[in-house]
Amino acid sequence: MTTQIKQSRGRSILAAASGNVLEWYDFTVYGFMASTIAVLFFPSEDKVASLLSAFAVLAVGYAARPVGSLLFGHIGDRFGRKPVLIASVMTMGLGSVAIAALPTYDQIGITAAVLLVLIRIAQGISVAGEYTTSGVLIVEQAPADRRALTGSWIAFAMMWGCVLGSAVPTLISNVLTDEQMHSWGWRIPFVVGGLIAFLSTVLRRHLTEAAPKAQEWELGSPVLHTLKRFPGLIFEMVVLVIPVSVIYFVIFVYAVTYIGSEPGFTSAEALDITTVNLVIMALFVPVCGYLADKVGLRAAMMGAAISAIVLALPCWWLMLSTKLELVFIGQLGLTLASTAGWALSITALTQMAPQHLRCSTVAIGYNICLAVFGGTTPFVATYLVHETGDTFAPAYYIVLVSILSAIVIWRIPKHIARAGPMSVEPE
Repeated sequence: MTTQIKQSRGRSILAAASGNVLEWYDFTVYGFMASTIAVLFFPSEDKVASLLSAFAVLAVGYAARPVGSLLFGHIGDRFGRKPVLIASVMTMGLGSVAIAALPTYDQIGITAAVLLVLIRIAQGISVAGEYTTSGVLIVEQAPADRRALTGSWIAFAMMWGCVLGSAVPTLISNVLTDEQMHSWGWRIPFVVGGLIAFLSTVLRRHLTEAAPKAQEWELGSPVLHTLKRFPGLIFEMVVLVIPVSVIYFVIFVYAVTYIGSEPGFTSAEALDITTVNLVIMALFVPVCGYLADKVGLRAAMMGAAISAIVLALPCWWLMLSTKLELVFIGQLGLTLASTAGWALSITALTQMAPQHLRCSTVAIGYNICLAVFGGTTPFVATYLVHETGDTFAPAYYIVLVSILSAIVIWRIPKHIARAGPMSVEPE
């Protein structure tokens, strides 16, 4: 491999990964600020009702992802990956700035809630092509013996977005009073999101990729071609990724809000331990990618699925403890169990997808999963615990989806064999 090609791949990884910092920064910030947003935009005498409303808006953003996957999947397969990555990061950044400037319910009434929902829908559409298209771009350019490691850098960037999304609210909540936080401090994290978008846009101006080639669907839509030809594959992709999204939102969004509202714990303490665990996850993501290139993608992902099944109940028991150190250990266990899934999922999906329909197939499968099982997880967990009175309901949910995912993981080599050649050199 020439030095020029190595440098080109390095630049592509940096530019492609940068937007994922913003995507997950924004959605993590929103999740962590849910209790504040609930009061400011959905005031109610019933605290649970307000919180459910705030989580519902989070879910709406994810529900919009399938729409975005159809749009950006089409663009990515027909016109190239770069236009998708530029458009997605700019729209996401503008949405963050818009939320930062948004009047609250007390200022303009129900219009505030409506505008918030519309912004989240626009952001949900825009990010539908972000994670998947960036992953497709760098995995298909990667050497065969480094695909898992290369793909893991997308998850690595995503995790640092999560870390920032946790650290910024934590810092602000520790510096400002509760009154200041509710008055204007909650806007600061969204302003930071706008700055991240600007930096990512600058980096992506110099992305390189191979030009799309004419295919059998040239006069039609690659998205429609994908939906007609590969519905079974899309379904399996959805099932494969479910544990990744569910575990993340259970332990880093739902649990943070739940723990912070329990007697004996503060929101700042809940954010502190979450930030530490996110840093640990981020550091282990490339390690998982490296190991998967050595032992095989299926073996590494199967180990992660089994770990989640075994650890879900005992770790959740620890997280329900009244001692902060035990809560931290429980969250750490589930964090490590889900790290390999995040590190390897984009590589698995990209290699499973048909050669000339990668953007469409991966975007549709991944975003349907995030829409149905990701953004809804905090809402579902809150509802199940409230209705059943069983605080272990989220852990049962994790076990169930991990078992289903393991079935698909076993079939990964067959899908890769059918997908066609991978390598695509940038021009």
